[in-house]
Amino acid sequence: MSTPVMGHDSRSGSQSKMRLRTITPQDRSELADLIYVSLNYWYQTHSRPPTFTGGPKDADAFYEVYSTLEPGYAVIAENTETGRLMGSCFYHPRKHHVSLGIMHVHPNHFGCGVGRALLEWIIDFTERGGYPALRLTQSALNLDSYSLYTRAGFVPRCAFQDMFLQVPRAGVGEQTPGLDRVRDATLDDVSGMAELEMEVSGISREQDYRYAIKNPAGFFHCSVYEGSAGRLYGYMISSGCAMNMLGPCVARSEEAAAALILRELDFYRGRTPVFLIPVERENLVRRMYDLGARNRELHLCQVRGRFQPFRGISMPTFLPETG
Repeated sequence: MSTPVMGHDSRSGSQSKMRLRTITPQDRSELADLIYVSLNYWYQTHSRPPTFTGGPKDADAFYEVYSTLEPGYAVIAENTETGRLMGSCFYHPRKHHVSLGIMHVHPNHFGCGVGRALLEWIIDFTERGGYPALRLTQSALNLDSYSLYTRAGFVPRCAFQDMFLQVPRAGVGEQTPGLDRVRDATLDDVSGMAELEMEVSGISREQDYRYAIKNPAGFFHCSVYEGSAGRLYGYMISSGCAMNMLGPCVARSEEAAAALILRELDFYRGRTPVFLIPVERENLVRRMYDLGARNRELHLCQVRGRFQPFRGISMPTFLPETG
């Protein structure tokens, strides 16, 4: 699928021609380079440390996940004169919503309307498919993207502290109530995970749970917190690729969330995982501070369409995006 789009370059007054199309396997290498360059450029020009440090191969995990997680989609903006990629955005239809992933625009094309064109493509996909909501997790520090989304009808619904923790090589070595209730997830847990997320967040994504538990990419892990009578009180998926993150996590209580965090941290000894804690969960935030966690930035849950207030704890992530 391909659509020509005209974008105006506010810096030079020139017209930048682009076409939007779905991703192909031939785009994989250039896509990794685009993600690597654009993400690092934004953070470094805003006095933040780079997200990736090992070269474009660090960003290849995005294609790896979306090419094997069904149904995964990506739209890219291609320059019709050079054939080079100008921007990209992954998105993912689930049963109750469409989730929009991290959007990337090459620094050479900032201000050309690339992000707006990509967003309009995904909004159109959502509306044509009859999905009740389009969701994303967006940096609160990036006011350009904040304006892009809110102008398009998104509403900020929840704020998260992006926290990171250097895990000692000997492990965290902390105990917390309920840690003995946490175990590895199995495929038999998928229906319970879906039921839990519907109760807490009003959405579900069974294909994501199965994908993480089967782990064809080789860098995911999934734990569950088992309550009374075998009922699940929480789950957490984590990724150990270059974008080392804990999440998504859904839990009925802060006790369950804390136990899941501690168990997953122990899988990344010597590394520095990032995790997103809802700002209003003050006891959980304080517990992370006590462990030595520090803040990196803030993110917002933004929703265009139907939204159910969280009836528990939801910790989003970016690979795959969770909204």
